[in-house]
Amino acid sequence: MILYCATGNPGKLREFRLVASPGWEVQELPGRRDLPAPRETGFTFEENASIKARYYGSHTPGWLFVDDSGLEVDALGGEPGVNSAYFAGPDASDAENNALLLEKLRNAPDRTARYVCVIALARDGQVIQLFRGEVEGRIELEPRGTGGFGYDPYFFYPPLGCTFGEATMEQKQQVSHRGRALARMFDWLRAQ
Repeated sequence: MILYCATGNPGKLREFRLVASPGWEVQELPGRRDLPAPRETGFTFEENASIKARYYGSHTPGWLFVDDSGLEVDALGGEPGVNSAYFAGPDASDAENNALLLEKLRNAPDRTARYVCVIALARDGQVIQLFRGEVEGRIELEPRGTGGFGYDPYFFYPPLGCTFGEATMEQKQQVSHRGRALARMFDWLRAQ
């Protein structure tokens, strides 16, 4: 069965396809690039995922899922949170977002953090279910590894003994916030 995904992030789409359950094929929503992105006005990952799911779901002939995800840093009161992709500004690059994060954490003794992902599953423009995944770690002050994207080279995950930038895609998918949320979604879909 086809499960459409509305994301403009090729790294996320690649991860979603790797984790897809047998019998499900994850495809990018046809025409998504021609649609203006909805305004993400929510204050939580759940609210933003739902906004996107309702919007893109109304343009989809079947099941569709979207995610809203980001990094929460305890010393920063949960920032960058829902603004993770735009932490350093609306057109910020990963390097700019990471530079701002490190600047804010320069003198912080506690650099504990978590990645959070909320997936909203929709059909015909209606949100059917939400799935949340989290993974706890800490922020390193120097990048390690070249894999992943976003904050991955700085996010150290103690059980693996490395950053997500050093982890293989398979290692990351088994423990990541996105992998956990996706596993919950596919468990739910199999039970239906």
